[in-house]
Amino acid sequence: MIKNKYIYLMMLPGILYYLIFHYIPMYGATIAFKQFTPAAGVWGSHWVGFKHFQDFFNSYYFIRIIKNTLLINLYSLVFGFPAPILLALLLNELRKHWFKRTVQTLTYLPHFVSVMVISGLIIDFSSKNGLFNDIIVWFGGSRGNLLMESELFRSIFVSSSIWQEIGWGSIIYLAALSGIDQELYDAAKMDGAGRWRQTLNVTLPGIMPTIIILLILRIGHMMDVGFEKVILLYNPSTYETADVISSFVYRKGIVDANYSYSAAIGLFNSLINFILLIMANKLSRKFSDSSLW
Repeated sequence: MIKNKYIYLMMLPGILYYLIFHYIPMYGATIAFKQFTPAAGVWGSHWVGFKHFQDFFNSYYFIRIIKNTLLINLYSLVFGFPAPILLALLLNELRKHWFKRTVQTLTYLPHFVSVMVISGLIIDFSSKNGLFNDIIVWFGGSRGNLLMESELFRSIFVSSSIWQEIGWGSIIYLAALSGIDQELYDAAKMDGAGRWRQTLNVTLPGIMPTIIILLILRIGHMMDVGFEKVILLYNPSTYETADVISSFVYRKGIVDANYSYSAAIGLFNSLINFILLIMANKLSRKFSDSSLW
């Protein structure tokens, strides 16, 4: 450590970040087992045990928000996770460097646009006189406020997320592709393999460890949906399909000031994510050579 002290010093900001914003706040998670009141503080509040967890499990909203959270994440996993892989593979096949750089720049840009702006664009495009309705009318459909229709919320949410993150997500796969030994492609060509066979037998196996690691991390967030975008896009008429754990926690904790109840829901959510992460890593280690630990 003394020999490489400057390298360890470079780690210090990251360590401090996790200590201050992730580990120290765990002390406050105890309010999930108390009837917290700001006047009494964390330690002074009355202990109620698993009461808030039981209230959540027995509530009308439990099945609905668990279902919505899992479905949105499942759609994101099925359609969103492969999207940056496909984009990276397509970009890897381009031979015109100027065109490749242009496509990369255009697909990266939405990632740097704030969620507020993205949500504003979606709201405008989904309105009766918006772009999406113009396209629907052009194909013979009728106009309507798309964000007021609960059955369309998940499709709009997931597809807009894919559009926003596909370019940024492809960066790590492009980096993995650049690390594949070129001699493997030369050997495949000598064996008569075309571009498709090279992709199947050289490219995909070369980036498979990266895909597996990112898939494990993604499964570890199967119960997470960013509440900012949900809150900006949903409304009471779409609660049936749009209300997720994070938005429910926001309404109960911030709007209704029911801090202990919302903390219990958040703690339950984190526990499920932790279990899914452990299971995904165990299965990956069992069926492949790649795992987080």
